[in-house]
Amino acid sequence: MENGDLDRTLELLWRRTLGTPQGRRGPKQRVSVDEVIRAGIAVADEEGLPAFSMRKVADRLGLKLMSVYTYVPGRSELIGLMVDEVIGEVEHPPHEGDLRNRITGVARHMWDEFHRHPWLLQVESSRPWIGPNGSERYEWHLAALEGAGFTDLEMDLVVSLIGDFTKGAASTSILARRTAERSGITDADWWAMHAPILERVMTPGAYPLSGRVGTAAGEEYNAIGDPDRSFGFGLERLLDGVELLLKNRKPRDVS
Repeated sequence: MENGDLDRTLELLWRRTLGTPQGRRGPKQRVSVDEVIRAGIAVADEEGLPAFSMRKVADRLGLKLMSVYTYVPGRSELIGLMVDEVIGEVEHPPHEGDLRNRITGVARHMWDEFHRHPWLLQVESSRPWIGPNGSERYEWHLAALEGAGFTDLEMDLVVSLIGDFTKGAASTSILARRTAERSGITDADWWAMHAPILERVMTPGAYPLSGRVGTAAGEEYNAIGDPDRSFGFGLERLLDGVELLLKNRKPRDVS
C-alpha cells in the first residue's frame, strides 16, 4: 500500500475528529463517505466478504464503479472503514461487578456483534486499521481488567485471549444457524433421517462411551450441539484460568 493511501484512509477513519473533506477534490459528489460505508456494510451483511466487491457497493448507491474510488482508496480500505463503523454501532456499557462479570460482559458484547455482522469473522485482522471506534473499544476492554492485578502485558494478552475464543465460538454458532436455514430442516429432523442406517451399522455396545455421552447430549440439546451453551461453558473455564493466574501470583517484593 502506498503511503498516500494509508494517510488518506486514516484521515477517513478519523474524519469526524479531523473535520477533513470526505472525498477527493473535484466535481460535487453525489453521496458521502458515510453513505458509501453504510452501503458496504449492507452488502457485506447480505452476501459476506468473499462476495463483497466495490462494484456491488457502487450499484447499491447508483454510482459508476470508478466513482467509488473517489471516496475510498480501495476494497480493503473500505472494509477497514466498515469495521470501525460497526464497532461504534452499540454503546459500550459501564463495567459493573467483579472481574468475572466484567470480562463476561466484554465477551458477550463481542458475541452479539459477530452475530449482527457475521462478515466480521472473515476480516483479516492481523493488522487492523486504527480508527476512533476501535480505539475506544480497546480502551473499554482494558478498563474491564484495570486494577485486578494484571501487568500491562497480561491485560493485552487477556483481551486477545477472550477475543480469539469468542470469535471461534461465534463462528461455530453462526455456521450452525446458516446450515439449518439453508437446509430447511432442524437438527432433530436431521438425526431422525439418519437414524435408520446408523442403527444398522452401529451395533449395540460398539461405541459405549460415545453412545452414552451422545445420547445424554442429544436428549439435553435436542440438536447436534448447543453453541450458546458451549460458548458459556468455555468462557467460564477461561475465567477460571484467569482468576487462577491472579490467585497464584506471588506478592511483589516491595523491599
